[in-house]
Amino acid sequence: MSALKMLDRILATRVGPHIELAIEARTGEVLKVLATEDQVDRLVDELEDLLNSPAAPDDGGPPEAA
Repeated sequence: MSALKMLDRILATRVGPHIELAIEARTGEVLKVLATEDQVDRLVDELEDLLNSPAAPDDGGPPEAA
């Protein structure tokens, strides 16, 4: 597994029946992947769930029970 890198930006465009995601790190490295509409839809759902959930505690302790 590679080391974590800080995200700079994500770009998306249609390429035929797929969606190309270009993920750029602050170091300038770019990863391009092709995804189906279903994969992108599931990614959006996952990100919405994360954004709508409580933020992680800053003290390093366990998250609060739901």
